Amino acid sequence: MTSLRSNNAQLSVDSAKTFIDRGQQKIFINGEWVDAYDGSIFETVDPGTGNIINEIAKGSICEINDAVIAARKALESDQWFNMLPVGRAEILNKIANIMEDNIDELSELETLDQGKPLYVSRWAEIPGAIDQFRYFSGVARTIEGQTITSSIGYQPQDKKTFSYTKRHPIGVVACITPWNSPLVLTAMKLAPALAAGCTIVLKPATYTSLTAVRLVEICQQAGLPDGVINLVTGSGSTIGHALAMHPDVDKVSFTGSTEIGRRVIQAAGESNLKKVQVELGGKSPQIVMPDADLNLTIPGVANAIFFNGGQVCVAGSRLIVHKSISDQLIEGVAKYGREMVMGHGLDPKTQMGPLVAKSHAESVKKYVDDALIDGAVLISGGQLLGTSGCFMEPTIVGSVNRDMAIFKEEVFGPVLTVSVFEDIEQAVALANDSNYGLAASLWTEGLSNTHRIADSINAGTVWVNSHLMFDSALPIGGWKQSGWGKESGHQAVSNYLKDKTVTAIL
Repeated sequence: MTSLRSNNAQLSVDSAKTFIDRGQQKIFINGEWVDAYDGSIFETVDPGTGNIINEIAKGSICEINDAVIAARKALESDQWFNMLPVGRAEILNKIANIMEDNIDELSELETLDQGKPLYVSRWAEIPGAIDQFRYFSGVARTIEGQTITSSIGYQPQDKKTFSYTKRHPIGVVACITPWNSPLVLTAMKLAPALAAGCTIVLKPATYTSLTAVRLVEICQQAGLPDGVINLVTGSGSTIGHALAMHPDVDKVSFTGSTEIGRRVIQAAGESNLKKVQVELGGKSPQIVMPDADLNLTIPGVANAIFFNGGQVCVAGSRLIVHKSISDQLIEGVAKYGREMVMGHGLDPKTQMGPLVAKSHAESVKKYVDDALIDGAVLISGGQLLGTSGCFMEPTIVGSVNRDMAIFKEEVFGPVLTVSVFEDIEQAVALANDSNYGLAASLWTEGLSNTHRIADSINAGTVWVNSHLMFDSALPIGGWKQSGWGKESGHQAVSNYLKDKTVTAIL
């Protein structure tokens, strides 16, 4: 059985102590930190202990309206609209520098608020967030239109046409971010939006707002003009919906569940037909071929689903393995899961922390229990551990079929389902038997099959002999019901631009 370390160990938050000890965190509108207008607050909780970390101002539609007004004013101001690309680039790079100077504080806040192991925050996610700002500081200076030689045949005699395109910031952007990897996923929206010259109203997830507050402080310190970035914390159903419906918001960039994404899209359509970018749910397959190197594949498959407790949009939650190696692979992954050390994220020995909230852990557990009632087989794990109610064992479920919710729906926890195949066509069919198309991985030593299978999988990202490989230069985004648009890479900044064509008779 997976071990759960006691929370009685000394857990250090030295770097984040000053931020936490200052008390209630505030809303940021037009360059000023303010309480909620009606004084409302909510509490953010450490999922590893159940203890309250901080109180946070709980915004409403009134604060959203003022934040949008501030963002619109800043968008049209000379200070931001006419800032040279090099100016925006310098600010983005300065944000990255300040984040780097405060990396230990940001890492501790992320771990305390979300639950993930500190090494994940410190060595993967916070550096990834920093790199987003560094990468897009370079992209800010590469935004360009083009000249076009047109073939218009009816211009006046002895005249020529001169045509060109120009790219403008799309406008006021509402960025609605999730709780699973809060800071890096926020950076993936803010950095390209700022590089494009947009202004922003940021609404972070209620469970994990602390690093968003700290990031906005850093943006202010880096010299962003007042109103360019605004932060309103609080309920998604209230202020998230208000942003999606707001007639003066030009675009919503949302990361979260497909269910909520549908509501965002509907609200955008019912209001001002604002542009929408959504990165939604996933049910990513991992195909393991008979020639796979199991020394590489076993830990790779395990980490693809157990990393961050499976709370990853692209988690490899469906194992599709060749019959000839299925027993050996499944036992290897199960053993890997059983040997993982679970505990508070700040404990340096922890390999897997708690899930973000007790209610979410109970939802994950219910998927497993319902599958067993429907005839699935529990291979390993399956239990909640600890007093906080947030710790879920690394779990493997076999004998699943395509009609089970655990096979079709995003569980968003450390739960791996197993399907067995005998030929490539069957493997690809199983992989594509999903409403989602966010990512997939293929484990094989056979180059001849690699590109054939990768080309056949309906997903926006395919990894080979790896999973969860991210880089600021690599675009990521979903097919099917996993979303619209790309984040990271040069494509990302295009999401925050609108094009204008100009034709002149000379």
